Amino acid sequence: MKTVQMTLDEALLSAVDEAAAVGGETRSAFIRAALHAELKRRRALMAEEAHRQSYLSGPEADAPMPKRRAWGE
Repeated sequence: MKTVQMTLDEALLSAVDEAAAVGGETRSAFIRAALHAELKRRRALMAEEAHRQSYLSGPEADAPMPKRRAWGE
């Protein structure tokens, strides 16, 4: 692991320390978990946006349309 410096306002630092204490973890462990969760959230948002853009672009022009079938076929 690599050590980094961060600047946090007092209120945020107090909230982090309190949440870490309640969870029985260190400040660093809490911040690592929070960063992992945020990165996962952002990856999910990016995937959703890519899916949305794909849907909006419509089907490929050369993609064959499925054959319509009657019930029981």
